[in-house]
Amino acid sequence: MIFGVRAVIEAIQAGKEIDKILVKKDIQSDLSKELFAVLKGTLIPVQRVPVERINKFTRKNHQGVIAFISSVTYQKVEEQVPFFFEQGKNPFFIMLDGITDVRNFGAIARTCDCAGVDAIIIPAKGSVSVNADAMKTSAGALHTLPVCREKNLKDTLQYLKNSGFRIIAATEKGDYEYTKADYTGPLCVIMGAEDTGVSYENLALCDEWVKIPIMGTIESLNVSVAAGVLMYEALKQRID
Repeated sequence: MIFGVRAVIEAIQAGKEIDKILVKKDIQSDLSKELFAVLKGTLIPVQRVPVERINKFTRKNHQGVIAFISSVTYQKVEEQVPFFFEQGKNPFFIMLDGITDVRNFGAIARTCDCAGVDAIIIPAKGSVSVNADAMKTSAGALHTLPVCREKNLKDTLQYLKNSGFRIIAATEKGDYEYTKADYTGPLCVIMGAEDTGVSYENLALCDEWVKIPIMGTIESLNVSVAAGVLMYEALKQRID
C-alpha cells in the first residue's frame, strides 16, 4: 500500500504493478492533476471515493490518494500467445468477464493450475484483482499462473480468434450441454459473473455457447464450480 500523491506518482513512473488507486472524490490540487496526467494511458483502475473510505486504510497524510500494489506482475495476451505457440504448446486460457469476488477468483486459479490452464485473462476495470485473499484461496497457484489484465476483452477475444483460438462461453443461454462442445486445439473458455453472465458483446464473438444442466431449484452453480466443470471436460478431451 502506498499513500500520498507524490509517492503514488513515483510508483507509477517506476513501473510498479498497481492493482487500483483510490482517490478522494473532491481532490483538486495541482499535484493531483499531475497524477491524472501520469495515469493517462495506463490500465490502472481509479476509484473516486469519500475520504472516509481512504481513512479506513490509513490516518497518515495520504493527501486523498492511496494505491494498492499488486501481488503479481500482470502479463499481456499478445505476448503470451506467441510464447506458448513457440514452445509447441496447445494453449488453453480462461477468461473471466465481470467476476469481482476474490475468493471465487482464487478458487478458479487453483483449478486452472490443476487442469493445465496456461493463463487467466481479466479486464482492467470492473473485475477482481490479485490481492492477498485471492492468493491465499488459490493455494499458491497465482504465484506461477500468468494473469493477463486487458483493457478491452472484446479486442482480446478478436485477437485470440485471429490467432486460431476457439472461444467457448459458459452461459444459461447455451445451445447445448457443455460435453458436446469441442475443447481441442487452442482454446479460451469465458466465464461470466453469477448475476449478469458473459456480456452480450463478448458472447457475439464466441464460437460455441454451452450450458451446464441444473436439476434442482437453484438456478446456477457457483462460478468457480462451473469453471471447474468446464475445465475438466476440456482436460478430458485434450488428453484423449
